[in-house]
Amino acid sequence: MDDVEVVVVGAGVAGLRCAGLLQAAGRSVLVLEAGDGVGGRIRTDRVDGFLLDRGFQVANPAYNALRAAVDVAALEVQPFPAGARVLADDGAHTVADPARAFRLAGASALTALPRPAELWALGKWAAPLLTGMRKEHGLARHLLQARPDTSLRVSLDKVGAHGLLRATLERYLAGVVLEDEGETSAAFALLLMRSFARGRPGLPRAGMQALPDAMAAPLAGRIRFGEKVEHVEEIDGRARVWTVGSTITTDRVVVATDAWSAESLLGRARLVAPEPKGLVTDWYAVDEAPETTGLLHLDVRQDRGPAVNACVVSAAAPSYAPAGRHLVQATSLLPAGAEPAPESDVRRHAAAMLGGSEAGLTLLRRDVVPHALPVQPAPLHFRARQRVDEVTLVCGDHRDTASTQGALVSGARAARAVLASFASLGEFA
Repeated sequence: MDDVEVVVVGAGVAGLRCAGLLQAAGRSVLVLEAGDGVGGRIRTDRVDGFLLDRGFQVANPAYNALRAAVDVAALEVQPFPAGARVLADDGAHTVADPARAFRLAGASALTALPRPAELWALGKWAAPLLTGMRKEHGLARHLLQARPDTSLRVSLDKVGAHGLLRATLERYLAGVVLEDEGETSAAFALLLMRSFARGRPGLPRAGMQALPDAMAAPLAGRIRFGEKVEHVEEIDGRARVWTVGSTITTDRVVVATDAWSAESLLGRARLVAPEPKGLVTDWYAVDEAPETTGLLHLDVRQDRGPAVNACVVSAAAPSYAPAGRHLVQATSLLPAGAEPAPESDVRRHAAAMLGGSEAGLTLLRRDVVPHALPVQPAPLHFRARQRVDEVTLVCGDHRDTASTQGALVSGARAARAVLASFASLGEFA
């Protein structure tokens, strides 16, 4: 195996993006994956005719890195409606812009029309985003230059945001950034809001697995599964990679695992992983859908249950359920070191949010994902160092932003760095 120029450790989307670009540039690449398939944290299984992703996730066609990596149209993304149904202490509200709200909920959408003071405060909070909305590149830098980055909670307090709209925003983002204390970078939250405004996230017809599958197709024959890498070391200007059953010498190695696996492989002296954020998704089958809009349902009441969101997935993505049946998901947070909320409590809470009976919800599977995302605190650092030594690089969402976009961008950055290192030696790149 000494003729391989680059070894990529990990077949998640960051590793696949890196390997695909290197192969397209004419470099010989080998991807080593410890698991039995591509995708890393993005995997889909078929259970009793239902498509179940490993934790509730979505694909956002507005991510420019996603559009650069795959043919988004070929994924046949089934979009979720724009807006949310919010259970508050004074009743249920449909929160969306007025035109969308009327289309989603008819006359009852009048309850969703925002109070002017709330809307004004959120407009002040989003002002840096509004001035940079059209930027295809450099938006993160623009946001950081517009004002000092603080936590989401502090930034909302500073503009006097309160009421239903703030509570909805915070609860919605809790399901995206996987924390509900408001400690996430406000600049990162604004980046996410821009992506939601520019595109409608949804689910590919074949499940989220379709994304890594599409990226892996050009790498056929260059990915080896069940190959857990145990050690990586620089020796005489080249990289030595040890797996359970083989030793590979290569010119460059890119560690494209999650942050915590990368720290374990490389050692804390070379890479320190950020704190993880976890989630628990309970998937339910139901014969009669409790609601048919496909809206994300949130609970902002003072006395609420453990789920941060719930929805009838198959109302938005019919391919996720067999004919005549429906798929419901309820996602709750899993703080580091904590135990998952009891499934019975989640089921009860999901039924309350969706307006149905918990008796009709049949559990298909519980996904507990303790290392779903890295923390993204303020101030935002969106271009972390990737070079470990002269022959070793690392990529993943922990090197950029905690998102699919960040993972893809990081993979592309690593590929460019590898090619530049070859060019510096006078080789073709």
